[in-house]
Amino acid sequence: MRRLRAMIVKEIWAVLRDPKSRIVLVLPPLLQLFIFAFATTLDVRNAEVAVLDRSGGAHAVELIQRIEGSPNVAHVRRLGSEAALAEAIDGQTALAALVIPEGFDRDVAAGRPATAGVVLDGRRSNAAQILAGYLQQIAVGYGAELKPQALAAAGASQVTNWYNPDLDYIWFTLPSLIAIIVSVAGLAITSQTVARERELGTFDQLMVSPLRVHEILLGKVVPPLLVGTLNGTIYMIAARLVFGVPFTGSLFLFYPALFVYMLALIGVGMLVSAASQTQQQAFLGSFLATTPLILLSGYASPIDNMPGWLQVVTYADPARYFLVIVQGLFLKAMPASAVFGQLWPLALIACVTLTAAAWLFRARME
Repeated sequence: MRRLRAMIVKEIWAVLRDPKSRIVLVLPPLLQLFIFAFATTLDVRNAEVAVLDRSGGAHAVELIQRIEGSPNVAHVRRLGSEAALAEAIDGQTALAALVIPEGFDRDVAAGRPATAGVVLDGRRSNAAQILAGYLQQIAVGYGAELKPQALAAAGASQVTNWYNPDLDYIWFTLPSLIAIIVSVAGLAITSQTVARERELGTFDQLMVSPLRVHEILLGKVVPPLLVGTLNGTIYMIAARLVFGVPFTGSLFLFYPALFVYMLALIGVGMLVSAASQTQQQAFLGSFLATTPLILLSGYASPIDNMPGWLQVVTYADPARYFLVIVQGLFLKAMPASAVFGQLWPLALIACVTLTAAAWLFRARME
């Protein structure tokens, strides 16, 4: 235990002895949390909408005014011809264009179904589809006011959103960002440990020291584990107190899950570090591991939308499982049985990566 304690203290001092390193450990991830929380929005705001009104009646004007009053629309540009509509979409001055036909007001006044067309910029497909949903919601709401009996006859439904009643995107992104940013910081710190020893020339001293291989590895695991736990705690408190995201689950489930997740990340980082000769190689290797870790986790795009063979690959991504755990603990008060259902594959990945890192580290020492 004395040897192990000395190794842990040595590794902690190696991380904290440089004032710049102390700042890098906490400040940049915290800045990323605040910046990404507002940058990775799922809402479409300040959209430019063009309108080609061939009807010119009171109902068409009312519909346009409602679109102008939407908080998601910055400006409504009136057009006079189809050529101007094509130019607005081609020049990306409008994300969507609403086309109101000539008989629109006559159909509304006669009580007949009235239709309007929407032209979307397919180059920005996600934003365009979301904006089309906003426009459809405005049109349906206006139609319901004009003829509520038709809506009642059609059987209007009441929608209840579970876990995120107001559909606030921050409630979705903040728990996910905790998993993503912790993984970036954890891989960056761990990937430098062995590479730093080689670059500074102290790796040979470890080889001739009385420390055993597992003691060296355990000593190098503890500092990034402590930093990851500290960052995870700070992010959880910031999400609750600063952004107002509720934490409905149990801390007794959150911290064991974070612990196992950090072990899996540390195993990947140790593999990168043991295979690298310099800190620059380790940095590039950690970047190479971080990109698929994020993209295959389900944060950027749903896993169900990926090709079948790529969905199989995501089972080896530890972020996939921790993302489900942290979102469930924040918003759904996920029970222990559901947490353990995601935790055992995470523990399996941690065992595999740490074992592979120990084997590679031992092989490089010989």
